[in-house]
Amino acid sequence: MYVPLWPGKPYPLGSSWDGKGTNFAIFSENATNVELCLFDKQNKETRITLTEVSNFVWHGYLPGISPGQKYGFRVHGPYEPSQGRRFNPNKLLIDPYAKAIDGDVLYAQEIFAYSWDNPEKDLVCILDDDAHLVPKSVVIDESFDWGNDRLLNTPNHKTVIYEIHLRGFTKLHPNIPENMRGTYAGLAHPTAIAYLQSLGITAVELMPVHHFFRYPGHLVDQKLSNYWGYDSINYFAPYSGYSSSGKAGEQVKEFKQMVKALHDAGIEVILDVVYNHTGEGNHLGPTLSLKGIDNAAYYRLVENDPRYYMDFTGCGNSLNVRHPQVLKLIMDSLRYWVSEMHVDGFRFDLASALARELYEVDSLAAFFDIVHQDPIISNVKLIAEPWDVGEGGYQVGNFPLLWSEWNGKYRDAVRDFWRGEDETLAEFAYRFTGSSDLYASNGRLPHASINFISAHDGFTLNDLVSYNEKHNQANGEDNNDGEKHNRSWNSGEEGETDDPDILSLRNRQRRNFLVTLMLSQGVPMLLGGDEFGRTQKGNNNTYCQDNEISWLNWDLQAKNSDLLDFTRQLIYFRFQHPVFHRRKWFQGRAIHGSHVSDIGWYNPDGGEMTEEQWKIDFAKAIGIFLNGEEIPASGERGERVIDDSFMMFFNAHYELIEFAIPSQLQDRSWIVTIDTSKPCFLKNGKRYQGKVPIPVMERSIVVLRGL
Repeated sequence: MYVPLWPGKPYPLGSSWDGKGTNFAIFSENATNVELCLFDKQNKETRITLTEVSNFVWHGYLPGISPGQKYGFRVHGPYEPSQGRRFNPNKLLIDPYAKAIDGDVLYAQEIFAYSWDNPEKDLVCILDDDAHLVPKSVVIDESFDWGNDRLLNTPNHKTVIYEIHLRGFTKLHPNIPENMRGTYAGLAHPTAIAYLQSLGITAVELMPVHHFFRYPGHLVDQKLSNYWGYDSINYFAPYSGYSSSGKAGEQVKEFKQMVKALHDAGIEVILDVVYNHTGEGNHLGPTLSLKGIDNAAYYRLVENDPRYYMDFTGCGNSLNVRHPQVLKLIMDSLRYWVSEMHVDGFRFDLASALARELYEVDSLAAFFDIVHQDPIISNVKLIAEPWDVGEGGYQVGNFPLLWSEWNGKYRDAVRDFWRGEDETLAEFAYRFTGSSDLYASNGRLPHASINFISAHDGFTLNDLVSYNEKHNQANGEDNNDGEKHNRSWNSGEEGETDDPDILSLRNRQRRNFLVTLMLSQGVPMLLGGDEFGRTQKGNNNTYCQDNEISWLNWDLQAKNSDLLDFTRQLIYFRFQHPVFHRRKWFQGRAIHGSHVSDIGWYNPDGGEMTEEQWKIDFAKAIGIFLNGEEIPASGERGERVIDDSFMMFFNAHYELIEFAIPSQLQDRSWIVTIDTSKPCFLKNGKRYQGKVPIPVMERSIVVLRGL
């Protein structure tokens, strides 16, 4: 068919429909020719050479091309892997700025630029066309009636995050229509939203929804798939497989409807984003998009041997964030998701990789400078996973202002404390109070610490107290994948058991972890399903398990209703008491003229902890006093914030310990509010005053409220 081509414009990149036609633009610094490929309803291809080039952007405008049009690119240039150039016009390429993509990449020989059977592998290209295997980019109508929707801007110190996989969360939900389960519409369904509201969380953190490579070869051979989605092949398009309609381009509208519904319910949307690498893998990976558009520009290549990729991610490649166009791609993507899709923030996977200017991680890297100056991105929630797999990649505490971090040290310290490891008490104290040792020195506040016990990567909370070892046989890697050092304890027997004593201990330990998490300073993150005992049967790396192993089993709500009710009350309790979510650091001294400081640390005898006692490696019990009348930060209207005071006794020892109320606090009455040896909050807890000893069961917590 004849399609007239106008010069068009180099900006914006991607496809842009203006009501009369569509502009197409793609960046390639080293290409010699670029063809725009249009596909009709029968997938017949029409190729159009883009003759206009401005600042390495190839562009053209086609009148009459409207939303729903499927397209791709073929990019010409030298195929010289030894020089870092991998152009092959026989490969249909996904537009890196496409707002919608129709379907999945199908795995076969043709999506590779070389022959699997050739002994020289990627050094020699093949001419096989792969258009029948590569999903098409889709022109969309970006208009949407948002009404009065806006970013919620929930204060950080009042935020409670709930991490979920969008598909797994509703896939088995019996009260959501079957065609909506596992989709954007499923999460937007009133049943799902009512549950989130009843739980009390303020934000959902969605595992990757960028369009990703779902069926890589090593998983296809085992009839598995890339369930988690940490292999993005586009940073603008929401994954089409999570759409309930199945129509090309409809996933964008459905995603927006989901965000709007969650916002109406007061729930923020945070996206887990993977800008550190793509699903194209290493030099032996497929050619799907950036690799064929301009490999040397988009990827970090080995300096003296550009056939190979720098790999700080363990996934085969690393994006070249030193290149202006790559930085632009990332920033354009982030702005799009905030401005057009209304998301409230981002969690950056392996964020240390984005800070590598050369080889070392640099907190003053260009990426962070640009984010800091951007008027849109700098005003949403920014959360780093502060590590990658490269040397020096563990950077907990080293990210700059504006950033919060997944606090891996919090996870490790709290796990070690409750499994009874030695030399953990001082570390536990730092983590419980917001990790000032990590975040205070550069001006950050307690909300810089995203506290978590469990996350998608690793054991669920139930499995943390039920397994000593990983059980990943279902992944087909002979149980060699996944973390070996889980800091877990099976409570006396590996896996499922009928032993009532072990079950009682496990239940108590789950409550211990939840109470510690929700009463710690910082931002708590709860893994979806932990509130009702979700299990993965000991699998700590379910990245490839798109099945009942990973999906939430909603039948557990009834089986573990006590735990669910306890979690709901605990989250509500945190919200009701600002002393547990302070905006500013503890000062360790009296603030408003009282004789008691804002926080106190006590040994079981009621005496203040001494320097020597902090260093006792076998100490596993501590009392913590939080003074509700000594909160330094004012409220939202400048008012003084006053709360109840609390005395908390933590006993990770294997025997019951009797705690004494500190002498300076014995003149008031105290009532037991939480006792993790009990399955629920206490409505009429026992009262204590004076020198009466307070028994705290082995491996449990008692929280007293001052009267």
